Amino acid sequence: MNIRWRVCALLFFATTINYMDRQIFSILGPTLQNEIGWSESQYGLIVAAFTMTYSIGLFMSGRVLDRVGVKKGFAWALGGWSLAAMGHALAATPFGFGVARAFLGITEAANFPSSIKATAEWFPKRERGFATGIFNSGSNVGVIAAALLVPFITLRWGWRMAFIVQGAIGFIWLLFWIPFYKRPSEHPTVTKEELAHINSDNEESNGEPLPWKVILRTPGTWAYALGKFMTDPIWWFYLFWLPKYLANDHGITLGTLAAPLIVIYLIADVGSVGGGWITTYLHKRGKNIVDARLLALLCCAIIIVPTLLLPFVTGVWSAVALVSLAAAGHQGWSANIYNVASDLYPKSSVATIVGAGGALGTTGAMLFQAAAGYFLEWNGNNYAPIFYLCGSAYVCAWFVVRFLVRKHQREFKI
Repeated sequence: MNIRWRVCALLFFATTINYMDRQIFSILGPTLQNEIGWSESQYGLIVAAFTMTYSIGLFMSGRVLDRVGVKKGFAWALGGWSLAAMGHALAATPFGFGVARAFLGITEAANFPSSIKATAEWFPKRERGFATGIFNSGSNVGVIAAALLVPFITLRWGWRMAFIVQGAIGFIWLLFWIPFYKRPSEHPTVTKEELAHINSDNEESNGEPLPWKVILRTPGTWAYALGKFMTDPIWWFYLFWLPKYLANDHGITLGTLAAPLIVIYLIADVGSVGGGWITTYLHKRGKNIVDARLLALLCCAIIIVPTLLLPFVTGVWSAVALVSLAAAGHQGWSANIYNVASDLYPKSSVATIVGAGGALGTTGAMLFQAAAGYFLEWNGNNYAPIFYLCGSAYVCAWFVVRFLVRKHQREFKI
């Protein structure tokens, strides 16, 4: 196997662990709510604590990664979030869980800037969407793994042990990452042919990151950042509120939660890999990489529109089918929106832009989760208005992204 695909496999497993560690809280949400006794608004604030520090971590980690490199930065981040995940076992109050989630958020934030930077270092542009789709599918596998593992551990040994076991898994990954990862030009087992393939775009992989004043004034940065700001809140809503929605509207319990989540996130995996593949396919058929990326984003946005019908379904599997379609569309969107940054900017600045733009997206998610908690408490857990927003957000975001990408192309003659 070519070395770049082994790198992709490591990124896949890191993303899987990342989502296992974050998803355990939403899976245990109803159980913890009964045991700890928090309200809907308190749950929303706990989730907001995670997203707030995640946003801060994204903004900080991107620049740090561009300075210290992926190998060292990613290792420290994953070790940190594994410890933070285990720390949830010490919490006994809503405030304690808020603190634990805050530490988890600031450390987990480095996962996607690290993975996108590693992908930019190891893959030519035409393969980055597909590679991103593969490692990004780890987010869905992580949710599935958590859905299988967490109830099993909790029902036998209690919820505290579930946090401890999940957090400990990250340290196993470090045993593979630390000795293996290097830049392509420094890796001892990369062949000349693979190195030539990786460098076929004639991009400079080293060099200084672009100054902040350049990053903040270019339209490409805002295409990525606003695309994330308008859509990240929707994905985070599904991650943190889906088990509660299924319990509230369809009577799903902890013991029966695994099957719906497995179906939803398996289909989301198809969307993640398929969304990245669309760009590669269109590029091979003659479209330039940016046009192919925009068309793939549009396809993914359209797939999500049927979410508008969720308030009108009564059967649990009808709801699962619509949420599955939305999850698949989002993951395909995500595989492509991440690479808007690497399409338009040099490798030396990719993590900075992914981190800064992702911070704006997560800020939107933080505000959305806190507002959702208060809204649902106020209107008696009526999810319909939220799903109307979820179904329409991506098409609106696509028009914004397209406008700013075209403006960037005109200014820089790309």
